[in-house]
Formats: sequence, structure tokens, C-alpha cells
Amino acid sequence: MAQHDDDNRSCQLNPEHDAYWQSRGEDERPEDWEDRVAYQDSQD
Repeated sequence: MAQHDDDNRSCQLNPEHDAYWQSRGEDERPEDWEDRVAYQDSQD
């Protein structure tokens, strides 16, 4: 079960995966996900 948890966590931290967006309240990865990630990176 630990490997599954590790895989899930990795997906939730990777904006290319739907799990990333679902963990942030979206239904799936939005079409403009690259713009959103770039904007977020510019805010950090």
C-alpha cells in the first residue's frame, strides 16, 4: 500500500496529472493548465 500512496502523492504534486487538479477542487486538468502553472510560478 505504501507504493500506491507514494504514486498518488507524486501525481497530486505534478500539474500534468488530473489528480493534481482534483486535489485542488477542479474536475480535471484544465485546458489552460500551463498558463496557470506559469502564473503560479511567477507569484512565488
